[in-house]
Formats: sequence, C-alpha cells, structure tokens
Amino acid sequence: MPIVITDADARRLLSIPEAIEAMRVAFSDLANGKASNPPRLRYSSGTEDPERRYFANIHAGAVESYGTACVRAGSHFFLMSDRFEDRRTLDNPDPVNWSVIVLYSLKNGAPLAFLHETFLSGFRVGATSGLGVQQMAREDSEVLGLFGTGNQAFPNCRAVCAVRPIKRVQVYSTNPENVKTFQQRMKDEAVEVVPVASPREVVEGADIVLCATNSKKPVFDGNWLVPGQMVVSIVNSDVIDKKSEVDETVFARASDIVVNTWDSVVANNQIELLDPIAKGLVRREQVHEIGDVVNGKAQVRQTRDNIVYYKNNTGLAIQFAACGAILHEKMQKEGTNRVIPDDWFASEKYTTPVR
Repeated sequence: MPIVITDADARRLLSIPEAIEAMRVAFSDLANGKASNPPRLRYSSGTEDPERRYFANIHAGAVESYGTACVRAGSHFFLMSDRFEDRRTLDNPDPVNWSVIVLYSLKNGAPLAFLHETFLSGFRVGATSGLGVQQMAREDSEVLGLFGTGNQAFPNCRAVCAVRPIKRVQVYSTNPENVKTFQQRMKDEAVEVVPVASPREVVEGADIVLCATNSKKPVFDGNWLVPGQMVVSIVNSDVIDKKSEVDETVFARASDIVVNTWDSVVANNQIELLDPIAKGLVRREQVHEIGDVVNGKAQVRQTRDNIVYYKNNTGLAIQFAACGAILHEKMQKEGTNRVIPDDWFASEKYTTPVR
C-alpha cells in the first residue's frame, strides 16, 4: 500500500551524500538510456485576482536502477507586479505548498508513496549542483562565492561544501537581513560564512562561484572571472519566463558548458544559452550533459587555466524518483502508520488499450 512521506521524513532520513549519489545514478541511467525524462511542462493561468497568476510545474520520468517512476505536480501562485520585475515572487493565498510527488513502482505500476515537495525540491537541486562540482571542480577548491541566501542557496551551498574542502563562503544578498539569517542556518557547517558588500567581492578570490537566487537578470559581470574558476547557476528560462543569473560573457569565456539535458534547453527555449550559440559566441560542441560527464564520455575538468560553467538548467523527475526510492525503502524498514488503502486507487480492470 502507498505511504505518505512528509518534508520532516525527508529532512530526517536523506543525507547529502545519499542524495548526491542518487543524482549520479539517475543521470548515469539517463545517459545510458536506462532512464526516461521528457522535458518538464510549465504553464500559467490568470485568476480572479489580476495581480496573481497561477503557475503549474509538472515533471514525469523513471529511473530503472531504482525501479521507480514519478510525477511531480507543482502548484503555485506568483505575484504580478512591476515592483518585482527583476525577480519572481511567490504569493500563495495559503502559507503552504500544495505541490505533490507521486512515486510509482516499475514492477507493477502501483503507487508507492505520496511525497511532500518543499524539502525535496531544493535538496535535489542542491545535490545536483554538488554532483557537478564533485565531477568537475578542482580538488583543492577552498573558497566559494555565493549569490543568494534563500531556500535554494542553503542546500546548494551545503552540497558544494560536502564534496570539496570549502573553508570560506563569501556571500552577497541585496537584503543584509537575509545574510544574517543564512549565517544562522549555516552555523553547524564547518565553514566560515563571510558577508561581502558587493557582487564583485563574491567573485574575487573564489574557486567556485555559485548563483542561487531568484533573479531574472545577471547577478555579476562575466568579465570579473579569471582562469581557474568554476561557475554554477540554477536560474533558467522556460516557456513562460525568460531569465538568467549570468550574462553572455560567462558563456563566451567558458571552455566547456555542462547542462542537465540538452532536450530541456530546446523544449524550454532557454535563450540565455541558445542565443550565444546562434551568435557564434559558443559552439554547440562545447555544451555537454552531466550524465556524459559522470559516465566519462565527456571529459570536463576545472583547471588553473580554464573557466568551466555548470548550468544546472532544469529540474527533472528522475531526481525525485531516485530520492523518493531511497526514502520509500527507509520508511518501509522503519514502519509508518501513514498508509493509504490500495483500493482507493485501483480502478476497474480494462480489456482494451488505454487511450
């Protein structure tokens, strides 16, 4: 029978190393044809409130190595206001996240679990950034430059610190109070978190520059980069919103650009990468997928002489399917009374093909 897995369960049971390993397996499967992940579907709709739009974010996919498939149905509202033209602002009528992840078995197609989405959503993005850094960053990377202090910044920062010997995080936010809150959240991590006064100070002296904001516009000047640095960003365009945390100079100066999937670049019309390619600033041959890096098909490494850019360019259902499988196994061993009867979901047998 399917079970309910809460944010609290995921926070308690899933470690950063486990999540990074789950991403390695999932993206390796994808590169080897053992995982399925069509590009995400996003759409928006007007509501009775002219200043608020409904936003849906839907993912579907499967990972053979974990024996699971999943559908993530994201359900949110965004505030439509000129005051926030440089970033997207969530404005849900109720102070909850109604998004849900449904985990299915690849053995019989039955639902295994219904998962809260809030914790896993940021955690799997952070784990994927951690995987990219683990695979490509210099082993001696000690200084992390961080843009952002919110729900994406925290798990992304922790994941990078888990795979490289980071000693100093130099962090910038447009809101100084958010920096103080971020420092408090990071107090148990074995790193020094140092607020800086300007975007340029984030980049200067950093081995890795991590952009984890909700900005629609570049947060730093790509001319500030020097050889030997790696850039990681998580904001990307989609079919309803065009945005990028980095400028075209970052794309042009990178020796290699790595994305999660090329199909998503095209399906989501991620013009921040497609435009530099069309202009000749980037060659398509410079763009690789993280699964090919994991499997050794693409040799991409940060050195003292180059700039590597990991564009963590889209959320994928395989991330949820892999993490969900680990959580489901742990919950089954632990035992839970949050069980849903099978007959709530099993419909009548069908004898004709499903249309």
